[in-house]
Amino acid sequence: MLTALSSQLNQLENILWTYAGVPIVILLGLYLSLKSGFFQIRHLPTVFKTFFSFMRLRSSENQHGVHPLKAFFAAVGGCVGIGNIVGICTAVQLGGPGALFWIWMTALAGMILKYSEVYLGLRYRVSNASGGYNGGPMYFLQKVFKTSWIPKLVCVLLCVYGVEVYQFSVISTSITTNLGINSYLVTATLLVLVVFAGSGGVRRVGTISSTSLPVFVVIYVGMGMWVLVNNLSALPTVIQQVFTSAFSGHAAIGGFAGAGIMSTMSYGIRRGCYTGDIGVGYASVIHSETSVQIPEKQASLAIFDIFLDTFIVCTTSLFLILTTGFWQEPIEAGLLVQLSLGQYFPYMHLFMPIFLFMLGYNTINAYFCVGLKCAEYLSPKFGRGVYYIYAVVALVLFSFMGTSQAQTAMAIAGVSLLIINGYGIFMLRHEISFNLVREEARLCESHPLAEIS
Repeated sequence: MLTALSSQLNQLENILWTYAGVPIVILLGLYLSLKSGFFQIRHLPTVFKTFFSFMRLRSSENQHGVHPLKAFFAAVGGCVGIGNIVGICTAVQLGGPGALFWIWMTALAGMILKYSEVYLGLRYRVSNASGGYNGGPMYFLQKVFKTSWIPKLVCVLLCVYGVEVYQFSVISTSITTNLGINSYLVTATLLVLVVFAGSGGVRRVGTISSTSLPVFVVIYVGMGMWVLVNNLSALPTVIQQVFTSAFSGHAAIGGFAGAGIMSTMSYGIRRGCYTGDIGVGYASVIHSETSVQIPEKQASLAIFDIFLDTFIVCTTSLFLILTTGFWQEPIEAGLLVQLSLGQYFPYMHLFMPIFLFMLGYNTINAYFCVGLKCAEYLSPKFGRGVYYIYAVVALVLFSFMGTSQAQTAMAIAGVSLLIINGYGIFMLRHEISFNLVREEARLCESHPLAEIS
């Protein structure tokens, strides 16, 4: 029965992504890119400048909302996760090397899509009683639909997406398998840590992510660069395969069954959307809590988010398995990067669970935090309590199931959110400003003596 259900869910995922998710990402991303004059590329230096300017910004006790970098790291913690090491590798396993090209294209389109959803979340956010803000797709979709049930449906889907069963399953499996710790103890400990972080809101989640994520990125990318340097001779061939198979598919080789161009494109785009959380709307909920008053400034950090996630971390992972040749092996995706690094670094069976925990814990925290806010939106009185119960049951249940079923469930919820939010972004396209520098200058002129956060 479970096998039949899993097969049906896989079919549903394929249908939704093939006929809705992929066209939305390509067409809407291209449209917004043309409309904005490829804002995500032209203003990339300004985006970096904005990020570093926020590093010098100090929080104040009377500040309404959280520090912009706390919001950024909370959001990027949900973006840079296990999907960058495990989930992204399935794109190449199923679609071949050309999937990497479509992951890059998805990132370029995703930058402007994510910027747009975060911008709209900030524009239509509202103040809350705790001295912060509430925002996200459930607020800006109210401007699109006359009925209230669609924003509520988005909240329900975000509640489902907010319980990150896939990454919870990967962490518990990795720690149990590699370190030999009792699975029940691992699951219970993870649950306590997740509830602790998520219950502290964006501020606590951002604090945890800002402490651990930079450490991971530096160590992981550094190790990846060392492996690539030792495989420089294979790099030209790999790059050629990436571009040629992106438009022609890839023939069967080794344990790889082969893939046509549509499969290569589809798997590249859907895994790119998953790892970058493009169109899901969770980043819009988190960034809306920032103290920044200029929507363009905070929304521009979503571009940096995708740049870091895809062009740095994901690309490192995929070049690792492509240059070492492990992508052709018929093994679990979670072992591909571990085996690639294991050729050059000892004790990877001990380090990998730590890496996966560092990444997955941040992601689960970010999603759980968003799920709590959405549950509270649905029911201010009982939402949070009910969501705690649902989260515990779902996480425990999926921690003892296969990771593929968990990833399928997440992919279906994600593409459903992408369809609804994509429509909302298109309908509100004229409300989105892409004039980052001009808007900041205008506000400075209006308030010449004020410090603009």
